Amino acid sequence: MAKKENVQYYGTGRRKSSVARVYLVGGSGKITINERDVRDYMPYETLVMDLRQPLTLTNTQDKYDVIAHVSGGGFTGQAGAIRLGIARALLTAGVDRKTLKVAGMISRDSRSKERKKYGLKAARRAPQFSKR
Repeated sequence: MAKKENVQYYGTGRRKSSVARVYLVGGSGKITINERDVRDYMPYETLVMDLRQPLTLTNTQDKYDVIAHVSGGGFTGQAGAIRLGIARALLTAGVDRKTLKVAGMISRDSRSKERKKYGLKAARRAPQFSKR
């Protein structure tokens, strides 16, 4: 009998200032982020649901284990980066592209923090105007 190799699929995700390297390995649906369980790492259940969305849409949540290495940003940006990474890894695994595209999982959310300008208190917040 031939030895079955464990195939893994890779996808990179970015959101705000977060970068995630995501690997999909055949398994039972366990999600590990920075070598910690997803429930221990993410503080909110809504973020966990958000990053699982590509797996749920394609009915592959019990088919792959997700191993993610994420850095930068906060929890929301990291969850978005992992979500994009999972979607891209699923595309390399051969999942139907149209399903993910219609749900908006493939496109990167390019919104990021606007830089602070000189003479202002923040990106657009000006000092209070004084008539006298």
